[in-house]
Amino acid sequence: MNPYVPFVRDHARRLREGRAWQLGGFPLPVFVPPAPDAPRFLVFSPHPDDECIIGGLPLRLMRECGWRVGNVAVTLGSKRERQAARLEELRGACDYLGFDLLTLGANGLEQVTAKARAADPAGWAGKVAAIADVLRRESPRAILFPHVQDWNGTHIGVHHLVMDALATLGPAFETHLVESEFWGQNYQPNLLVETSERDLVDMITALTFHVGEVQRNPYHLTLPSWMTNNVRLGGETVGGQGEAPPDFPFGTVYQLRLWQNGAVREMFKDGRVLDARTDPSTLFADS
Repeated sequence: MNPYVPFVRDHARRLREGRAWQLGGFPLPVFVPPAPDAPRFLVFSPHPDDECIIGGLPLRLMRECGWRVGNVAVTLGSKRERQAARLEELRGACDYLGFDLLTLGANGLEQVTAKARAADPAGWAGKVAAIADVLRRESPRAILFPHVQDWNGTHIGVHHLVMDALATLGPAFETHLVESEFWGQNYQPNLLVETSERDLVDMITALTFHVGEVQRNPYHLTLPSWMTNNVRLGGETVGGQGEAPPDFPFGTVYQLRLWQNGAVREMFKDGRVLDARTDPSTLFADS
């Protein structure tokens, strides 16, 4: 018998069956609180749910190294009638992952796009100031946000918003920049981070707390496939063209750089692959 027949059939069956599985409401894991002086990692999420999708690296830093992770809810989505519900769903997801939740006003920011940046400089400056206040107050060791070509208008807008905010903070402010890709490929990644089965289960489970979104489109069920494709992709875009992919099933591709003296500084000459056996804090040890 062709082994790929049950392989494909079982995968399709799981995707169908998974639509009926529980969404949200799972008991919260028990966490060890981070130390008061633990390094701070901020995730600037364009939408509620991004923290669950691209948060593999900060989740590892929290669990393996005791870092404290905060998710900044830049927007609560464009549908105003859903914003209150999306905030509550986001609280459940962050509580499940152990991430702090930082909100920007009652409904988050709106019109966070490159178009709004060009059309309304005064309004954009107010949004930049809000992000700069968070950065100044939290003084993060590293921040995670989308790369500049991440296709979705709000993802690209958040990239510009964070970079514009950094530019207002002066030369003394320093942090690591971790840029994610989800909607559009980053053609200059330098980091592929393995996600363990346990972490992936928890990321999917947290994603189910975004009930209204995954009922509409059950993308929580495709997260393992996306992470497997990241390993295929990152094996060459990070590891080098023609190189064999690393021997692990799940991962996320990033670009890691440093913000120093008011400008972006490259950190790696070559790409790095961080497997599950390697301490993720070593990524930040050379700067």
